[in-house]
Amino acid sequence: MSTVYLLTGSNLGDSAAYLAEAASQIEQKLGKIVRRSSLYETAPWGNIHQPAFLNQVLVLETSSDPEPLMHQLLEIENNMGRKRTEKYGPRTIDIDQLFFDDKVYNSDLLVLPHPEIQHRRFVLVPLQEVAPQFIHPVLQKNITALLANCSDHSNVQKKLLL
Repeated sequence: MSTVYLLTGSNLGDSAAYLAEAASQIEQKLGKIVRRSSLYETAPWGNIHQPAFLNQVLVLETSSDPEPLMHQLLEIENNMGRKRTEKYGPRTIDIDQLFFDDKVYNSDLLVLPHPEIQHRRFVLVPLQEVAPQFIHPVLQKNITALLANCSDHSNVQKKLLL
């Protein structure tokens, strides 16, 4: 079994429901979710002229390999109405592999670890909640240290759902 760290995000429609549905489909099809961060409301990144996002980190135990897992995650996105029309644009659901164990992997489909983790507060804050001491296999720093040194100061707030 491998441990995979996923980031889910949504900023269209009922984002909390989309994140819950994505987690449900991931668990039905791909393995067991062993940890979940809180939901975080985050400022849009890249294209700032769109609604705020909800983001959540999921820790998945899976028997899949990185590329087949990515294909299945893309299929879940597609089934949930994800349209890729604009880079960094609004979306019903986005699912990224952040880490796959401590693998370093590079293909046309997938780069692991995700190459932008250390630059994105909306990734690091929920990741720190579930894995503060996880060591980035390339940068050789834990998540807490990466967050402390992150140059992104965008707003990331824990979302309290009633």
